[in-house]
Amino acid sequence: MYTLGYDLGSSSIKVALVKIASGKSLAVISEPKKEMDMLAPNKGWAEQNPDDWWTHICKATKQLLKETNIQPNEIKGVGISYQMHGLVIVNEGGIPLRNSIIWCDGRAVDIGKKAFDELGHYICSHKLLNSPANFTASKLKWVKENEPELYKNSFKAMLPGDYIAYKLSGKINTTISGLSEGIFWDFEEEEIASWLLDYYGIAEDLIPEIVDTFSDQGHITSQGAMETGLKEGTPILYRAGDQPNNALSLNVFNPGEVAATGGTSGVVYAITDNLSVKESSRVNNFAHVNYATNNRRIGKLLCINGAGIMYRWLLNNLKVASYEEMNELAAQVPIGAKGVIILPFGNGPERMLENKDLGVQIKNVNLNIHTKAHLCRAALEGIAFSFVYGMKILKKDGIKAKVIRAGNDNLFRSPIFSTTIATLIEQDIEIYNTTGAIGAARACQLFDGNYTAFGKQIMDNDYIMSYSPSFEKKEYKMAFELWKKELEITLKNN
Repeated sequence: MYTLGYDLGSSSIKVALVKIASGKSLAVISEPKKEMDMLAPNKGWAEQNPDDWWTHICKATKQLLKETNIQPNEIKGVGISYQMHGLVIVNEGGIPLRNSIIWCDGRAVDIGKKAFDELGHYICSHKLLNSPANFTASKLKWVKENEPELYKNSFKAMLPGDYIAYKLSGKINTTISGLSEGIFWDFEEEEIASWLLDYYGIAEDLIPEIVDTFSDQGHITSQGAMETGLKEGTPILYRAGDQPNNALSLNVFNPGEVAATGGTSGVVYAITDNLSVKESSRVNNFAHVNYATNNRRIGKLLCINGAGIMYRWLLNNLKVASYEEMNELAAQVPIGAKGVIILPFGNGPERMLENKDLGVQIKNVNLNIHTKAHLCRAALEGIAFSFVYGMKILKKDGIKAKVIRAGNDNLFRSPIFSTTIATLIEQDIEIYNTTGAIGAARACQLFDGNYTAFGKQIMDNDYIMSYSPSFEKKEYKMAFELWKKELEITLKNN
């Protein structure tokens, strides 16, 4: 018997099939083959058509069933992971009234900032654990202000994963974890933040019914079955945003456990049981997948926009064939890249740097001695130093890392990158070969609450290796301090 997992990203949809008994992944299919379109009607906006997501999900599911030769009645549950912070608005017939305003859309920044100032920083930080910022609630307020007729015809406001669950099951519901990422949840009162909705003039009945993250959230309808190829009646047993789901995929559930990713942007997602908001201007706080009133598990999310995109820029602009070649070049250069320093913040404002947009800074290049190998080393170290800088912010906010786990993605494949971080934080980094879709499929089994068995499947199937701190700690620390000094000078001048 099997479970199926979806991972709805902004560039593609992934679907995975996992064997229940062993947790082993049979296949992962991605659609479309090229990246999904992202629409930008105005500068700083980002939208996608929710029904395009559905089209790709249906195509990928049918392809997966065909390639694996698995019968639909052998699939016993469906899990959903999705891009966070998006907004999908539907009418009473469940038809989207507009494109989804997705996570990287910046149109509601000023709305969130005004709410934070007028409602009060203390109240927002202690009740929402965040500023309303540019999250889903503020995006919904933007629709109310700028598209009043459309807003008047709205029946429900959903997150992207809620919409996919609805298309499968015909039921509109959401989770506490989802509401927290949209900044709709009051952590002090343990209920929907009606006072924020009142301030925004948003009707509370636009918010879907709440279901547990691990629960029977609905069953695939005859229409959903016809379009996907799945069996009618198959239950949806799990739903979560991509970063909480990534942590779940790495068996990160308890205080002191940390999940890290090093893709286009970098993310450090640390679990805590305290509601500290000391660094709420630089760190986001969301209800983790196993959050409950008697088990407060908060995911502190620190995002570094300029991470893998920095290394990709070098790949595209240096005379190199692959990341592997770049890693080999970097390994020929000593720690500290002979003085070359790269501040990799060229992918927009950095929240952990108080939303300053520094751009990429490449410093101390000597044209007589430095080569592309030094640039590769300096880039890997600069991105790693950014992670370390961010983890020091998390430490100020009460995070004491006991376990750090990361996916086997581009950056963490590099021994230089992973060893640099491990050495400076004095902590092993465990590397796992998994995906969000596989995690979502396995999560269906947590319907029974057996976290021990869940964790064993991850260790048995996904663990690759660990990176340990280097004996050359002095050299790494010296390089980091020089990098941090350059960062502080740049921040002061901006």
